[in-house]
Amino acid sequence: MGGTRQINLQSYLVTPKELSKALTKNVPTKISTAPRVIPLCAAWFLPNDPKGRTGQQVFKEKRIPTARFFDLDAVKDHDSPYPHMLPKPDVFAKAMQQIGIRRDDEVVVYDTQELGIFSAPRVAWTLHIFGHPIVHVLNNFRLWVEQGYPTESGEAEAAVEEPSRYPTPILDASRVVDFPEMKEIARDYGKEGSEGIQLLDARSHGRWAGTEPEPRPGLSSGHMPGSINVPVPELLDPQTGAFLPGDELRRVFQSKGLDPEKPIISSCGTGVTAAVIDAALGEAGFGRPEVRRLYDGSWTEWAQRVSEADGLIRKET
Repeated sequence: MGGTRQINLQSYLVTPKELSKALTKNVPTKISTAPRVIPLCAAWFLPNDPKGRTGQQVFKEKRIPTARFFDLDAVKDHDSPYPHMLPKPDVFAKAMQQIGIRRDDEVVVYDTQELGIFSAPRVAWTLHIFGHPIVHVLNNFRLWVEQGYPTESGEAEAAVEEPSRYPTPILDASRVVDFPEMKEIARDYGKEGSEGIQLLDARSHGRWAGTEPEPRPGLSSGHMPGSINVPVPELLDPQTGAFLPGDELRRVFQSKGLDPEKPIISSCGTGVTAAVIDAALGEAGFGRPEVRRLYDGSWTEWAQRVSEADGLIRKET
């Protein structure tokens, strides 16, 4: 039995109220093949999390009813030595099949109550890169809980009635920057005739400046030549951990001296919170989407493949 979606979420960032309304009007049934609204939990914590928390743990403790879990530490390129490189298309498709998401589902990715906006934009960006048609980010799960919308806990197998037949997609490589290109851009920084590409880094100021250690032992801190520090907290409401309104985000980017007409590459530690910058740029209407890209390997790859000696790791003195 088929059907049509009764409501479409209109914006990339959606409020708890908007998601609740969409879920209420799109209750899935076993016999319906109509497109669904699926909450997708992207909970993830840094490896040096002081409380030793994991995404799977907090997903089981509290989640949106019917939510599925996307494991950033599992759905990745396992042949790469770097932590969160994009998975191969067949690996992505298998992951989507296993959590029962269909190609025509409207997916709303969300973060943890504990951290606020953090890893959900990376998962949403990944779905976009692999061409999933309709993806949103909930702004955010902390507000969902505080505003009294329903949650559930325990194992979540019941939400996935059966695997989907998600097709193997094609990755949109035009939105991704790899190491050889990134190295060339860094070497050309400041030279006459260079493209004026703007490199943004979502890590804390201390890590960017080289005055604080990286969370991964043995990895040098610092930044790429020409990099501009845009720490994630500057893009979020300090109380709710939700994205600031678009006009406030635009002022943040303007305060960094960014030019919306020039290409932008976002980076971070492992490519996760770089997507927070990318989502914030979109919400602010800052820069054209076709010239906004993300450096997938980010600092963890960069700091292992270059050195201070060759001038490609800079520190503030």
